[in-house]
Amino acid sequence: MPSAVIAAYEYDAISETLTIRYHSGKVYNYLQVPEKVFKEMRSTMVKGIWFNRYIKGKYPFEEVTPGLKQTNLFKPGTQ
Repeated sequence: MPSAVIAAYEYDAISETLTIRYHSGKVYNYLQVPEKVFKEMRSTMVKGIWFNRYIKGKYPFEEVTPGLKQTNLFKPGTQ
């Protein structure tokens, strides 16, 4: 199901990394996301709402937008 905010996503189970590409073009890696959490996201019909409720702000992340020279690693609550 398409999202108004999320353009695409993929998950690497080995590194527990969820990569989200937003419609704005920005790309973020959400780190230490358990596979169970990813599978729940994949199965929901409202990905953006679910993502905001269960992932955003709960897992460390880094921006990896193509073309950026530097990425920053953030931990929840330090923004």
